[in-house]
Amino acid sequence: MWDFPTTRRLIDGLRHRPALRRQCGWETLVEVPCEAIFARAFTAFAKDGLPQVIHAAMVKQHLGDKLVGHLGRDATAIHTREKAVKKEAQSVPPAEQTPDPVVPEPTRRQRQLAHGLAENLADLPRGCDYGTKQDRKGKKLCWRGYKLPIDVSDGDLPISWIVTAASLHDSQAAIPLAQMSAERVTSLYDLADAAYDAAAIRQRSARLGQVAIIDHNPRRGEKQELSPAQAQRYHQRSSFERVNSHLHDNHGGRHVRVRGAIKAAAHLSFGLLVIAAEQLLAIVC
Repeated sequence: MWDFPTTRRLIDGLRHRPALRRQCGWETLVEVPCEAIFARAFTAFAKDGLPQVIHAAMVKQHLGDKLVGHLGRDATAIHTREKAVKKEAQSVPPAEQTPDPVVPEPTRRQRQLAHGLAENLADLPRGCDYGTKQDRKGKKLCWRGYKLPIDVSDGDLPISWIVTAASLHDSQAAIPLAQMSAERVTSLYDLADAAYDAAAIRQRSARLGQVAIIDHNPRRGEKQELSPAQAQRYHQRSSFERVNSHLHDNHGGRHVRVRGAIKAAAHLSFGLLVIAAEQLLAIVC
């Protein structure tokens, strides 16, 4: 909520801001826990998935019986200070066990169509590694850490999110993210950029009763422009950009100090939980 970059800064704020200290339930300076206790409490919250559980319940309570027009889907880079995990070398199967080249192995997106949410989430890589991405100007960006795919609804409210390895392509987290959002809200349109231009993603949207408005990827042939009506709806995807900026600038997205995917997910989830609460209050008021 207050965007403290470190636990020490939080403790310092609790010691020098009586109003904040009382809001957290401590009347005197002696009651403020030490840094180690804060760390152990955060570890417990992360292992239990506490912020994710609270957020899911909040969204279902306030939006579960309402109709959401658009869900904007995209992923943002999360920089961390931990070391990248070493990738295991893939063993080459013996010649007699080599699969028939005529029948290729199904891709991850194709497998996701046949599996449920729990199986699809378990199949996603979560370790810290290196990711690359092109910005709007075509410049290549590289970072070490994670990737945060988010579904954002009308009104700039984050509906669901997943923390994955930075090297995972955006499209491979789209189907689990859509399944997660479908359990929480009923939406009409899925909005995504050209990175999500895949038949499996469009098929999943159709199965969920949604209309996929995805920018055409020119690498799949000649560029196909959206219709005027689709282009107008596609502009609603800017809600993701606002939530992304809000998370990075005001609620901890730029200073992830914890290590491990579970703790990084909890850190980011607390920030997104605050954003969701802010937007729900704005809608109610």
